[in-house]
Amino acid sequence: MESAHTRRQATRHRLFDAAVTLIAEQGFSATTVDEIADRAGVAKGTVYYNFASKNVLFEELLQHGIELLAQSLEEAAARTAAEGGSRVDALDAMIRAGLVFISRYPALTQLYVAELWRTNRTWQSTLMMVRQRAVAVVEEVLRSAVAEGELSEELDVPLTASALFGMVLVAALDWRSYQPDRSLDDVHGALSRLLQGRVSGHPA
Repeated sequence: MESAHTRRQATRHRLFDAAVTLIAEQGFSATTVDEIADRAGVAKGTVYYNFASKNVLFEELLQHGIELLAQSLEEAAARTAAEGGSRVDALDAMIRAGLVFISRYPALTQLYVAELWRTNRTWQSTLMMVRQRAVAVVEEVLRSAVAEGELSEELDVPLTASALFGMVLVAALDWRSYQPDRSLDDVHGALSRLLQGRVSGHPA
């Protein structure tokens, strides 16, 4: 039998999907709690039962979404390590995992990228925190690669991690918006060659 906790998690996930899609479509200010509830198929009071306010809902959306992304990146790196792959192989697997995630949650990615350019939001600190959570996963693999001698000690790890993270975000959005006929394998292959040639110094 389904527990109360499981039901609440399912409801929160419906609210997450509804809110992130609406906010990506029409902006945060224009999106009402009524619309979120209607899109999720729940009563308005259910939104406030799960989230104290629309601002809190938005912050938790970002935290939940980026945590899912970070976990998918970590799992990709762990699988590669378990299979005996190198750290550069792990980075390549993380690029693919990022593309898969963004393909599954394009509205979240659009929302996140759009909010990065705003400076007047109350959740700027939350944005910084969730960004760092995802970038830190990439940084960890890069640092391990440098420590193991796979990558040069001269590598700027924080900047490279940010660049790789940003590359996947922008390339995925461009793919979804302007080149939807291209396959995941095709897009991943292009980014993989860029990674292998520019970061590792060993063209694929």
